[in-house]
Amino acid sequence: MKHPAERRFIPSYVLSFTAFAVVSVYLSLMMRDLGYSPVWVGILLGVFEGSAIVGPFVLGHWADKTGSFRSAIIFSLILPALAAIPLVRWVHPAISAILLAVFAFGFRSTPSLLDAITTIQIGRSGDYGKIRTWGSLSFIVFSLFLQWTPFFKPDNAGNIASWIVVTSLAAIVPVLFLPRASLTSTEHHTEKSDGEGKGIPIFSLYFIGGFAIIFLCRFAMSSVYTYFPLYLTETLQWNAVGLMFALSSASEVPFMFISAALLRRFGALKLLAVSAAGITVRLLLWALFPSKSVIIAAQLLHSLCFGIYHPAAVYFIASVFPAKERGKGMPVYLALGSGLPALIGNMIGGAVVQSAGYRPLFAIYAGVAGISVLIFCVMRKKSC
Repeated sequence: MKHPAERRFIPSYVLSFTAFAVVSVYLSLMMRDLGYSPVWVGILLGVFEGSAIVGPFVLGHWADKTGSFRSAIIFSLILPALAAIPLVRWVHPAISAILLAVFAFGFRSTPSLLDAITTIQIGRSGDYGKIRTWGSLSFIVFSLFLQWTPFFKPDNAGNIASWIVVTSLAAIVPVLFLPRASLTSTEHHTEKSDGEGKGIPIFSLYFIGGFAIIFLCRFAMSSVYTYFPLYLTETLQWNAVGLMFALSSASEVPFMFISAALLRRFGALKLLAVSAAGITVRLLLWALFPSKSVIIAAQLLHSLCFGIYHPAAVYFIASVFPAKERGKGMPVYLALGSGLPALIGNMIGGAVVQSAGYRPLFAIYAGVAGISVLIFCVMRKKSC
């Protein structure tokens, strides 16, 4: 790695992704174990994702205003720890919705804040993908640990909540030891000198088309994060959720590691289109071939669905928002490119599952991802 700042952020990514391994993989199972139907799981997790629209904006603004990200990151990690236990103790749709909103207000803000301060500190010449790879490796190792340890019970909501508390609080520790200078929103010298990072007009074809692709991809991927675990456990009767998510994360690591070189060679939009194609194929495989071997093979496409997608999306945001506004730029990405599409995708998905089942859901959402590819083709044709 070129910059010392790159190494400083690795422990924060490693420990925060242990919490992500619990929440991303098992939150829908936790809500199901509390007695909610697929429709209510979709609605409540829609509320969860909807809160991601608000939290990152508020905490990002706080970080930009104070000039330091430390307090905002710590606060974002405390909220999930505070909300997790009451969530499994007081089971009522209204109470669950409020607690999930508080939970997500913090949980969805953490990666936004980490990505924002990391891209500011390393500049555009830094290698964000290599730093983010450490998060993926942590996710893989911890997912496998949860899959096989006798101390984790995926069919016990209270046990899942306890692990959320422990991992969220543990992720605060490396943030406390980061040097003050590493958490200030001061532009890296390379970002000032390379003539980039000045921002791109929000009404440009690049901005609108790029966000449309990101929005539709995340809409389609909501079926992976929310309904795939339920599909495995309820339809296939296969208790391998952690293993499948570890496999998919393992496939993303090589592409995440070389993402900087890929972005320099092809640019963000081309890689986002490749990711959209990968999402389309992955969901179609699940829809058409409900077998364990096909599911395992399809999980390897996560290398495209996220290993390429996420660095390309972050690079896209960095090209649109200058460093001094990055604390707001990442929340825009999480709101329009993650929170809102996931909210809509979860709520519609619950109704589709309830009326038609999981396989039609995957087929429909594959079509949504396919629209992203068409958008890129239209953009490319108009730019010629």
